[in-house]
Amino acid sequence: MASEDVKTSESAVSTIVNLAEEAKLAREGVKAPSYAILSICKSLVAGGVAGGLSRTAVAPLERLKILLQVQNPHSIKYNGTVQGLKYIWRTEGFRGLFKGNGTNCARIVPNSAVKFFSYEQASKGILYLYQQQTGNEDAQLTPLLRLGAGACAGIIAMSATYPMDMVRGRLTVQTENSPYQYRGMFHALSTVLRQEGPRALYKGWLPSVIGVVPYVGLNFAVYESLKDWLIKNPQFGFVDNSELSVTTRLACGAAAGTVGQTVAYPLDVIRRRMQMVGWKDAASVVTGDGRNKAPLEYTGMVDAFRKTVRHEGFGALYKGLVPNSVKVVPSIAIAFVTYEVVKDILGVEIRISD
Repeated sequence: MASEDVKTSESAVSTIVNLAEEAKLAREGVKAPSYAILSICKSLVAGGVAGGLSRTAVAPLERLKILLQVQNPHSIKYNGTVQGLKYIWRTEGFRGLFKGNGTNCARIVPNSAVKFFSYEQASKGILYLYQQQTGNEDAQLTPLLRLGAGACAGIIAMSATYPMDMVRGRLTVQTENSPYQYRGMFHALSTVLRQEGPRALYKGWLPSVIGVVPYVGLNFAVYESLKDWLIKNPQFGFVDNSELSVTTRLACGAAAGTVGQTVAYPLDVIRRRMQMVGWKDAASVVTGDGRNKAPLEYTGMVDAFRKTVRHEGFGALYKGLVPNSVKVVPSIAIAFVTYEVVKDILGVEIRISD
């Protein structure tokens, strides 16, 4: 995501300060730091803060969504958003609403940092190739090119942190009545590695990769395109990015999140269910209770789709959509706005399409 251009006066002051600092360092015989590297670090920090803050804000809804996605259809404990949240509060207390959030934050901070940084770098590279191909140095990124950049960023970030997401899913669904307790993220990682092998840490990876294209790609593409549309239409009175208010950016982020999550949601359900396969002493939420107790058995993504639709109907692919819809709009919007605000505070001067 492109940060706003600094104003002429601010740019001049920044240049003077930078030159003064470089002259001072040169006199002292010290090599001046790379401002490109500094900007990259600031972008990583901004992305990490945005991801961690947005996920923490909606952690109860995130946990409920996963519980609805993977619970045994013959042993229903969570039946809707309000009832589900009340049930968690009654049976597990306040801490139960945030179960798995620590692992989620530990995962989402590096994930968001890598994702936002990868998007900026991919956008720069794609824009450069596009300008060279068209011979137009003033060419801008099209929505399709933004989709490609967003998809690349999402795949890189998701793959880098997928084992953490896999164990986060299991930590989220286990309750006090689960037969075996993961004590935390590292204990869960080591236990899965020891009992199920290294490949188990990437269960559900394929639907995740496929889902990245519409979800992350459309998030970035819709958000950036909406901002450009607002700026290019004079009736809105915006000249550049710096004039867009936080409310306007929040609305753009909300629209982007809604489009992305609706298209990719069935793949998210299948991913979560595949992550539960092979879990020894799995949580009762997954296996069920009493005579209904039975482990999940899928041979792959297609088999998971087929069995889910056959045994539970097409609507099962959208289990948990309501709490996800409630949480994804503010979550994505907060992530985008926080990212740009933190970059402004840190003084990041990265230009992609300007």
